[in-house]
Amino acid sequence: MARSKRLLFRIGYSLYTRTWLGYLFYRQQLRRARNRYPKGHSRTQPRLFNGVKVLPIPVLSDNYSYLIIDTQARLAVAVDPSDPQAVQASIEKEGVTLVAILCTHKHWDHSGGNRDLSRRHQECRVYGSPEDGIPYLTHPLCHQDVVSVGRLQIRALATPGHTQGHLVYLLDGEPYKGPSCLFSGDLLFLSGCGRTFEGTAETMLSSLDTVLGLGDDTLLWPGHEYAEENLGFAGVVEPENLARERKLQWVQRQRMERKGTEALGPGLGPSEDDGYSRAQLLEKLRRLKDLHKSK
Repeated sequence: MARSKRLLFRIGYSLYTRTWLGYLFYRQQLRRARNRYPKGHSRTQPRLFNGVKVLPIPVLSDNYSYLIIDTQARLAVAVDPSDPQAVQASIEKEGVTLVAILCTHKHWDHSGGNRDLSRRHQECRVYGSPEDGIPYLTHPLCHQDVVSVGRLQIRALATPGHTQGHLVYLLDGEPYKGPSCLFSGDLLFLSGCGRTFEGTAETMLSSLDTVLGLGDDTLLWPGHEYAEENLGFAGVVEPENLARERKLQWVQRQRMERKGTEALGPGLGPSEDDGYSRAQLLEKLRRLKDLHKSK
């Protein structure tokens, strides 16, 4: 039974990522979300630093796109613009010019807006990994490549596991004397990580280690609003963890008011524990999380 479920899942995933059926499914999700959440699934607040603005845009049922804006040059970079209509509305409201799209990975709920926005903004460049089949990709990126837009310096970090070519993007805080910002796609969320669709637990762990070494003042901007779900599952694994309970209470208060969540500092990684390797522990926890979510 378990083997049959895995086979069906692999077939469904292949159809979603490799055929136009996946795109049609994404369009259906988009229509439903626009009808259900005409103003977005969450209320978000932009963060304004010294000449740089980060604007979260709630899209679909629980995704986030982002605009990173050089407020002096009036130039904008969009991260994972899955709903081109919502992103375009924010571009117009901010009065900025879209010059780049940074795509973390190929899944339609992160890349679905690439076509419409790149056609509308003809000078706009679409960045991403050449290993991931990013739609309408114009500028392939490798690990540690830097994208420069105005005073924005954004470094691509290769973080495979969720997909083969998954990238995260790190906005350097030094040019604007503020915190660095990590746009983590489906690698890392508040109190959780993404599913390992195209890699092993070892691959995902290595990718997590890539970002866990960042400074504690790094702002985390994830690709989904998963905080309450992740912390609820963490309560099953660690029911007596008081820090988890305090964080869950904060998240629940935020969500009762339809506010988005964010985290300061990805934190430190775990050590070897009870004979499990870190990769084995991650694999076990991720499998439990997938089962917990399906209940």
